[in-house]
Amino acid sequence: MGLEGETLAEGQVRTTQQDIAEFFQALNAARVVVEVGTHSAWVREVICGYGHEVLVANPRLMEGSRRRKRKNDRIDANKLARLGRVDPQSLHPMQHRSAEVRQDLVMLRARDALVAARTELINATRGLVKSMGRRLPKCSSPSFAQKVEEPVPAEIREALLPLVRMTAALSDCIEGDDEKMEKLASEQYGHTALLRQVKGVGPITSLAYVLTLENPERFVKSRDVGPYLGLVPKQEDSGESQPQLGISRAGDTMVRRLLVGSAQYILGHSGPTRTYDGMGCGYVSAAGRMRRRERR
Repeated sequence: MGLEGETLAEGQVRTTQQDIAEFFQALNAARVVVEVGTHSAWVREVICGYGHEVLVANPRLMEGSRRRKRKNDRIDANKLARLGRVDPQSLHPMQHRSAEVRQDLVMLRARDALVAARTELINATRGLVKSMGRRLPKCSSPSFAQKVEEPVPAEIREALLPLVRMTAALSDCIEGDDEKMEKLASEQYGHTALLRQVKGVGPITSLAYVLTLENPERFVKSRDVGPYLGLVPKQEDSGESQPQLGISRAGDTMVRRLLVGSAQYILGHSGPTRTYDGMGCGYVSAAGRMRRRERR
C-alpha cells in the first residue's frame, strides 16, 4: 500500500523462513503489519532483519473485530494495512519475547502437555473400571501406575494395562522435566528464588511467571500484571448498569492455572499459616479463620 492509501500490489507468500526472507529482502524499507499468531514471533524477527518496521497487531483489543459480518484473510490484510498506515496505535501493537525466553517456554509447555496427557489417561482408566462396577484405589498421579496395576479387574486387564503403563512412562518424562526446570531456574533465572519464598510457589510456577513477564519494567504498576494475565473481572458498563462479570481470562492460560493452583494451596487447609482454632476442630489456615469469623 502506498503513502496515499493506494494498493500497489497484492498476493500471497508462503509462511516459510526462506520465502519470507526472499520477499522482504527485495522490498524497500516499509512498515509491515502482521497479526499475532503461531508464526508471528519468528516472522517479525526475519522481516526486521532486513530493515523494515514491523507492527504485530493484537486483534482481541482492536475495536469492531467481533461485529463484522464478513471476515476472511484478504479483508483482514487490507484492514491491517490501512490501520497501520494512518493509526498504528489502534492495532495495539505487541512486543514478542526474545528467542531465548520462547525456547525456555517451549520446555514448560511441553511438560504441561505431558501432565495433561497423563491426567487424561488416568481419568479414562478410572472411568472404564467404574463402568464395570469396580473402583481403583485413590493415589497421586505419579504413583498411579504402581498402585493400580494389580487392582485392575481381570476381565478388562488386557485392555487397560497399556493405559496404566503409558502413565508410568509419562510420569518418568515429567520427573525428568522437573529436574531440568529446577536446574534452569537456579542457573539462568536466579530471581525465581524470590518468588519461591512464598510457600505454595514452586520452581514450575515461578519459572513460568518469570518467563511470561520477561521484562517487569514494561509494567508501569505492579497492578498491571493482573490484567495482563487475565485475572481481573471483565467490564461491560453501560450507564448506571455495572454488572459483575467473571475474570477476563486474557493472556497465558498455563500461567493463570499455575497461579490459581498456588493460591488455592495457600488459602486451603494446608496453607502456610496454621494455628489451633481453639474450638476443638484442629488446625486451620488464616483464610479458614477468616471464613469462620464471617460465618459467626
